Amino acid sequence: MKPLPSPQQLRYLLALAEHLHFGRAAAACAVTQSTLSAGILAFERQLDADILDREAGKKVVFTPLGRELLGRAEAALVALEAIPELADATRAPMSGPLRMGVIPTIGPFLLPRLMPALRQAFPNLRLFLREDTTERLVERIAGGRLDLALLALPCDCGAAEALPVLRDEFLVAMPPGHPLAALDRVPPQALETERLLLLEEGHCLREQVLAACGMMRHSDSFAATSLHTLAQMVAGGLGLTLLPRLAIDAGVTQGAPMELRSLAGAGAWRTIGLAWRPGSPRSEEYRRLVPVLKDSVSLQPASLQPASLQPASLQPTPESV
Repeated sequence: MKPLPSPQQLRYLLALAEHLHFGRAAAACAVTQSTLSAGILAFERQLDADILDREAGKKVVFTPLGRELLGRAEAALVALEAIPELADATRAPMSGPLRMGVIPTIGPFLLPRLMPALRQAFPNLRLFLREDTTERLVERIAGGRLDLALLALPCDCGAAEALPVLRDEFLVAMPPGHPLAALDRVPPQALETERLLLLEEGHCLREQVLAACGMMRHSDSFAATSLHTLAQMVAGGLGLTLLPRLAIDAGVTQGAPMELRSLAGAGAWRTIGLAWRPGSPRSEEYRRLVPVLKDSVSLQPASLQPASLQPASLQPTPESV
């Protein structure tokens, strides 16, 4: 029988692919650089083939075989880690470590209210948080490096299984005295001639705002890195934007004078949902988080039908919320 790679060797391989640096990959695996290097070398000897291209100098470059192994290593680790997860879920639901990701346009505004509620509802749960973009969080879920994530829908979430939980209304934010402030509800077409301020590329909220305004694309000389920056730009008279109710209720506009009005039309909101790896043995546990999420904020509940998240597949309808 051919010798099989160890789970630790697979972790070394994936860490090296993520960081493209032996020192940082070793730190991520909590081992020394020499230990990680020796583990990769032992893996190559087992296979009798090169995983890394050592003609590339100091750069970490994978051979074609190495690149092929990455996907298989990820799938193998996910399958192995599901075994103790299944035992844990059966023995003591909602206890032990839980690795949860959250995007920057949700985390600062929801977590201060959610964390105390989670501690009270599940005192034996040990939560580890990571804030990142939707794309990176989805990659980590697929690779077994995160258990679940709080995301804003609709988004391109691959094959992730999810539950939409809360509907987060968009409000039009405009400088004081702006002519559109005379309206109770601003029609999306009224924003076509305005300077619309957006987050930079990589934030799913950027695309969701454009979709809510009925715009396919948008170009501007400046894009903000956070909702706080957007609020200050609006208060400074640089343009208009859409801000989610969750962020407004959490004080993102505090100290930034502006007018806030509802956006007219269907789809003038995003949906906050939980996403996790398909077939996870802890799926039923993750569903127990839904009432805690709903109770921790005052947003409207969304449809709670499970779904596979694809682009624009979870836009709620008036009948489903």
